Amino acid sequence: MTLHTQQSLSGFMASDPQQSVTENGDTRFYVRVGQPHFRHEYSGSFTALEPTFHDLVAYRATAEWALTRFAKGDSFVAEGYVRTFQVQRDGGVIQREEFVAKKIGHDLARTNYQVDRAYRSAPGSEQDAATTMTAIAHETEAAHADSGW
Repeated sequence: MTLHTQQSLSGFMASDPQQSVTENGDTRFYVRVGQPHFRHEYSGSFTALEPTFHDLVAYRATAEWALTRFAKGDSFVAEGYVRTFQVQRDGGVIQREEFVAKKIGHDLARTNYQVDRAYRSAPGSEQDAATTMTAIAHETEAAHADSGW
């Protein structure tokens, strides 16, 4: 079986997350994110450079989950894709891009947290696996619909 990979994005929440609703009535999560950058020096040390800032969005269940768990300053890791689009601004058309997160979580290398597994059924149960696979299939279908596939 082929290994499925996607684009990823990591960084920090540079703004307070915002909730909105799409034309279709789906929940939308939006946040401005920052990505730290470093220059590797000949001495072996690293020099911090200015971060860059980008837009990150998520939809439906992922958006609802993210809205309850993220705050400004949180470090994250996300899986998804970059969506490029055009907007009208000052009488002209400009190209914009945003990262569409299909999955997102806190960066465990930079976040202290505890895992609550109380909601899950017995580990490895057939019901748990079937539920997980159904949820993944629905998210994949929805993501493909968002991306125009």
